[in-house]
Amino acid sequence: MIKNFNRLLSFILITSFFALFLVFSLFWYFSSDLPDFAFLKTYKPAVSTKVYDIKGDVIADFSRERRSFINIDQVPKRVVSAFLSAEDKNFYKHPGIDAIGITRAVFKNIENFVTGKRLEGASTITQQVAKNFLLTSDVSLARKVKEAILAFRIEKSLSKKRILELYLNEIYLGERSYGIASASMTYFDKSINDINFSEAALLAALPKAPSKYNPYRNYDAVKQRKNWVLKRMYENKFITKKQLETSLKYKIKLKKRLLIMDMS
Repeated sequence: MIKNFNRLLSFILITSFFALFLVFSLFWYFSSDLPDFAFLKTYKPAVSTKVYDIKGDVIADFSRERRSFINIDQVPKRVVSAFLSAEDKNFYKHPGIDAIGITRAVFKNIENFVTGKRLEGASTITQQVAKNFLLTSDVSLARKVKEAILAFRIEKSLSKKRILELYLNEIYLGERSYGIASASMTYFDKSINDINFSEAALLAALPKAPSKYNPYRNYDAVKQRKNWVLKRMYENKFITKKQLETSLKYKIKLKKRLLIMDMS
């Protein structure tokens, strides 16, 4: 009995050693040619040029991409809580990689694989910043490893507030809109400070698949995901039961599509 136990213990130790050796080898190999992220400390995107009528309403946008920059201190808590609930509820707890989220995704993907459903990712907001600013969007092990390494380094170099600010201003939300400030005007014709919980949840529903969840083309799909985000906000104690019920009943009014002048 003791001999079998010792063999099992030896096997576990040897397997763990080789697993750690493999992980460190991958990290060492992919760490050699990573892009420099120092510019993220001062980065601000180029904003778009807009044309207004005499009433102050936007009538045209002379740009290939709609962009507006907003300081993280000006972002309402309801918007932050919506995106954290949808994308990375452990953002303020993890060091760039969410081990719990990865473990959950692994078991979920086993189920999805068996049932033929689409596989899910487990990228944190920091990993998404690394990908959006520094890497390509190709699906490969090499990119995921680089993404993880950069996420750790970014967390050591930048504050959580700055990382969240970069994410919320750079994330693509469909209709050529990058960032929450631009998307809020695009979809609701409102300042980001004026949107409610339901509208915030709709914006937070978009990063997963901006084309699939485009509210102008597939409102039923985005409504379903928006409601899922609201329920996650309630589960994470960001909103009360009454706020959840009110937000689920709220009928969102979308802004009419804006004329876009492509100056390329």
